[in-house]
Amino acid sequence: MSEFSSWHVGVSAEAYAAALFARCGYDVSVQYGANQPEYDIIAVSGDLMLKISVKGSKDGSWGLSQKFKKSDRSYHEANKMWLSKHHKKTIFCLVQFMNTDIDQMPRVYIASPEEIAKRMDDSANGRGDTILYENHTWTKKAAGKGTTDKIPDEWKFSAERITEMFEKYGQ
Repeated sequence: MSEFSSWHVGVSAEAYAAALFARCGYDVSVQYGANQPEYDIIAVSGDLMLKISVKGSKDGSWGLSQKFKKSDRSYHEANKMWLSKHHKKTIFCLVQFMNTDIDQMPRVYIASPEEIAKRMDDSANGRGDTILYENHTWTKKAAGKGTTDKIPDEWKFSAERITEMFEKYGQ
């Protein structure tokens, strides 16, 4: 079997996300190719539309705001800058392949940019981080020693969560 590269993770994540939204009865449009705008897929329900940015991972985390972290900028400032780059009506679909066999579905989460930025700000016992962790316990030498950063259960992909997102962010 070939290596499951970051390119393959991205393509697979978009395909899974599109399939899940279609499976829930939404009309889905997928953008392929370079230089995409802020979103990867669009899901439509009647007159409502969600723009969805899909992020895949195979290591238990999603690096999101690292390019904004500079030596003179805190994690919170980096996350605030990351948040400012995202439209308030775009949501994220986070797809995690770590510890899934080829015949298993990856774990999938849905969150708004605001929810993600807050989760990253709360990371490491409030110090903040540029990485969103699915489930990470900080070791003794880390800033957040003894604490665990975990994706909230309410972010899990479900029909109820999608309905909530359409009602709040659908255009």
